[in-house]
Amino acid sequence: MRVGFIGLGSQGAPMARRIIDAGFATTLWARRPDSLVPFADTTADTAGSPAELAAASHLVCLCVVNDDDVEQVVTGPDGVLSGLRAGGVIAVHSTVHPDTCRDLAAKAQAAGVHLLDAPVSGGGPAAERGTLLVMAGGDPQVFARSRPVFAAYGDPVVHLGPIGSGQIAKLLNNVLFAAQLGLAADILGLGEKLGLAPDGLVGVLPRGSAASFALERVADAGGTLDRIGAHAGSLLAKDVRLFAEIAETAGVADGLDAEQVCAVARSALVAMGL
Repeated sequence: MRVGFIGLGSQGAPMARRIIDAGFATTLWARRPDSLVPFADTTADTAGSPAELAAASHLVCLCVVNDDDVEQVVTGPDGVLSGLRAGGVIAVHSTVHPDTCRDLAAKAQAAGVHLLDAPVSGGGPAAERGTLLVMAGGDPQVFARSRPVFAAYGDPVVHLGPIGSGQIAKLLNNVLFAAQLGLAADILGLGEKLGLAPDGLVGVLPRGSAASFALERVADAGGTLDRIGAHAGSLLAKDVRLFAEIAETAGVADGLDAEQVCAVARSALVAMGL
């Protein structure tokens, strides 16, 4: 399978490198030529446009930032859809609204190609290790055909259902993560008010039954959300907003569970200054 990869950021770049190292013939495209420089020592080819990349690929993986970026790369002038041959596959690894993927899947189908939504979780370090969580939605047979590429950077790689299922799972993951960040920071702050040294509590809680990835991140950041907010706050805010929209559309926004999760997640974002 020939693979095209677009989106060579802090997470996409190590994903692309693992595809190359796994032996797949790979073509890269980037808006910024500087993003291609680290791949000069690899076997990867480069393309002059998304359409040119797609024409050389069976599977095109996208790891760009937001909905507008995905739509532009797929359907814009010289976009992926104008170059991908019938039977080709587009995998959206970006975290976007499920409806964006559903709409693009319909356009892809009209062009004789397939689209999977396959957002990932774990960040650059997990991509480098090949341990990203890949959450996929779409045709099961298309997923099975694409899975060997996903396995180059993902473990586990999970198929969750029809188009949009992967995005819903990823948004739930990120809303829960944001809520846990807020709770972890609140607990560390409460401990200090009760007379516990912050360093001591940070050394204890991550080793007990309260341990979590979010708690570890807050502890590593010195017990506050300032550093996390500067690094990932805007993306978490986007995902909490998307989740709230989806919950409202599905008629569950007024449910106690959705209200509570969103409230805690939003309080964490406020603490980050967002």
